[in-house]
Amino acid sequence: MKYSNIPSAQTLILYFESMGIKRIVISPGSRNAPLTLGFSKNPYFDCHSIVDERSAAFFALGMAQQLREPVAVVCTSGSALLNYYPAVAEAFYSDIPLVVVSADRPVYRIDIGDGQTIRQSHALEKHVACSVDLKQDLVHAPQSVAEYGHLGGSQQEIQAHNEAQLQKALGTAIAENAPVHINIPFEEPLYGQLDHPLVELAPIPMGNPAPPPFDGGEYRGPWRESPRKMVLVGVKQPHVLDPEVIEALGTEGNTLVLTETTSNLHHPEFFPSIDSILAPIENSADREALFEQLRPDLLITFGGLVVSKKIKAFLRSYPPRAHWHIDPKKAYDTFFCLSAHIRTDPNGFFRSMGPGETREGPYKRQWKAAKARYVLRRAAYLQQVPFSDFSVFDSLLRRVPPDHNLQLANSSTVRYAQLFDLHPGLKVHCNRGTSGIDGSTSTAVGASIHAAGPTLLISGDLGFLYDSNGLWNPYIRPDFRIVVINNGGGGIFRILPGREDTEAFGTFFETQHAYTAEHLAAMFGFDYVPARDMGTLEAGLSDFFGASERPKILEVFTPRTLNNKILLDYFEFIS
Repeated sequence: MKYSNIPSAQTLILYFESMGIKRIVISPGSRNAPLTLGFSKNPYFDCHSIVDERSAAFFALGMAQQLREPVAVVCTSGSALLNYYPAVAEAFYSDIPLVVVSADRPVYRIDIGDGQTIRQSHALEKHVACSVDLKQDLVHAPQSVAEYGHLGGSQQEIQAHNEAQLQKALGTAIAENAPVHINIPFEEPLYGQLDHPLVELAPIPMGNPAPPPFDGGEYRGPWRESPRKMVLVGVKQPHVLDPEVIEALGTEGNTLVLTETTSNLHHPEFFPSIDSILAPIENSADREALFEQLRPDLLITFGGLVVSKKIKAFLRSYPPRAHWHIDPKKAYDTFFCLSAHIRTDPNGFFRSMGPGETREGPYKRQWKAAKARYVLRRAAYLQQVPFSDFSVFDSLLRRVPPDHNLQLANSSTVRYAQLFDLHPGLKVHCNRGTSGIDGSTSTAVGASIHAAGPTLLISGDLGFLYDSNGLWNPYIRPDFRIVVINNGGGGIFRILPGREDTEAFGTFFETQHAYTAEHLAAMFGFDYVPARDMGTLEAGLSDFFGASERPKILEVFTPRTLNNKILLDYFEFIS
């Protein structure tokens, strides 16, 4: 085993090992050489090399998403760090422990005209839970330090500072499931190595005291006395809610449980496809009365962000008397009526409420009937709809094998997925923290590394092209699959209010193009299958998920100017 001869680099690497952070994604560079050598020469660490920093950070985020443990990204100095920012923001809002380590120039080289040098200190502080700067060692490159540095203090004081800051940052990432930033300056020379460590770590306090059991007494009365309860679930990891809790919620006679594709919760009595419930009300002559009938007395939310704009608009216009959000860490006042932040996990909360009323009340009975109607109307609509995004998603989602990990890109992709039923065995993820299109492919590839089964990414054309560097790495498994829905532009803009069929709209909003994934597939070693109608789509899907020696891309070309009409007509049809 080899060690960097720079004490601060050694200290950081020894702390990572001591605190169990072993997955490291390295963006190649020079200033981070002491860290690159230290991580890659230590057999404890599982290192990956990703050239594009933006892609590297999303790749690491995908790994952390699957493992539910901290994963580190390590970069050189300068703008490299700033390219990590989109993934850092996503990690911040999605509660993913991404550990960012940026190598920096010495403080006396900042803002003097040195190349590849920016103000890195606390550059990410608005979107991390902890941001720390380590101090430069006095014993490394002492001539430069003496000539330019004037750093002050002693090496012993610097070592104590660095250890304290590392404990703080890494402890925060682990305890809070949140991104953190560690900035560490190095003076040249950078590549020196030793066969033995220079530093000996102080004892590291490990573990957090278990929280006291949740009692829930103050909430039990309102829960039992509310005749119209609505439970709305946002983004959640698979298998978070215990089966007995799911069953109790499903059979609760006065409760509507509204879920989304990204909630990873399934029960025959739950209400998926929220927009299919709300659109007929929006289009009804009795909309005011129907919305009042749907308005809950008590709204309970848990999980991350909600995709449906319709449910947000409804609950903001028809707020419940009380809104409780269940989460140990944070609560967003999404509907402007938050009345309680219950700092526990959903299992503990719902268990503490005790047995519920299993006799079905009028509130649930009415909306079960509405659900049954839209399911029938959706089936009828699919019998007559032409080839389009809508029919493609129906056909595709019915054929995804239940052992797959389904990664959804943002924009139209995740919204179409909300309209159809998925197999309960599928594990669904999407970067809904910031809802950007900028890292979906990289996240999916990173997530696939540690996934138990095969991974399927469904992406729109713009998101796929935007993150094509996500395929630029040697870590893609042969069972990795991508479906690109290519409608020649940003199709979601055609269903937004204010759309105009003008040249300016096509250029600056829809972003019309004629690019395909074919040459990217060839360059990155994917098998490529195009589909332009239902026949070629069915043929392409017939063996798409079967075992293969190479990953595969299925590109489905849909009619750009027709898709929006078919989607909007769906909501009219089920009304």
